[in-house]
Amino acid sequence: MLKIGSHVGMKGKEMMLGSAKEASSYGANTFMIFTGAPQNTKRKPITELKIDEAWEYMNAHGISEPVIHAPYIINLGNSIHTETYTLAAEFLAADMERAAAMGSHTLVLHPGSHVGAGADTGIRQIARGLNEVLSKNSPCHIALETMAGKGSEIGRNFEELAAIFDQVVYNDKLRICLDTCHMHDSGYDIVHDFDGVIEKLDRLIGKDRVSVIHVNDSKNPCGAGKDRHANIGKGYIGLEALYAIVHHPDFADVPKILETPYCPLADNPSKTAPPYKEEIAMLKKASSTLHEGSSVLRQFMSV
Repeated sequence: MLKIGSHVGMKGKEMMLGSAKEASSYGANTFMIFTGAPQNTKRKPITELKIDEAWEYMNAHGISEPVIHAPYIINLGNSIHTETYTLAAEFLAADMERAAAMGSHTLVLHPGSHVGAGADTGIRQIARGLNEVLSKNSPCHIALETMAGKGSEIGRNFEELAAIFDQVVYNDKLRICLDTCHMHDSGYDIVHDFDGVIEKLDRLIGKDRVSVIHVNDSKNPCGAGKDRHANIGKGYIGLEALYAIVHHPDFADVPKILETPYCPLADNPSKTAPPYKEEIAMLKKASSTLHEGSSVLRQFMSV
């Protein structure tokens, strides 16, 4: 069965239970959440997250394998500002515990940025942080996300990610999160040669390390290095390529997570709404009815 969902919120009184309900409303059987606001480290106590209630709901509605995303504020690659690095390492360790308590096996992490110190220094700093955080008893995996290559971010290619793996002692606790927009924007031709891209990943790291796929179209041509997500079939990657990736046999058991933008409503363009119900339905369809699904999305939203 295709494992597909989207990023959903976690807030208010229902917290993770509300996340599960939102995912179910989209026809999803998995989902991804932050444990709090992605721009800061303020977090509610684990006891207030409605975890047991969420899992009761998830079990009743066929939802499993929730994915946790670490906040964007974490930057293990910063060797220039000690306080930034220290905060990142300490919060990452705490977020791993929260992810495990929430029943997730995977915590997605943007590797980090070298902020001018150079890629090699940034890679060493990221590996240092992961070595501080990971142990043989770590309760979940950290999935390093493929990045688009903007600014000084690390992870713009498989070689940089492989270099991190090579320097981490307990790298059996590391995984990879493929982001289709990021790979495309960093220069990988996933439209015409996805199998070739994955063969390279397999040689350097191992395709069996892929534990999450972020499914996003891109507003920019291949190699732009800009990281601007587009709705499914509305960018340079296109519906057919994304459909093939979502249904690729090598990743049949891997959760696929949509992070596409909210869209203006067709009947009221001043308001936006999440496209996930329509996009998930479209990606679930048989390949022969792909463009029928795309037509439904156009009718619902002004995209």
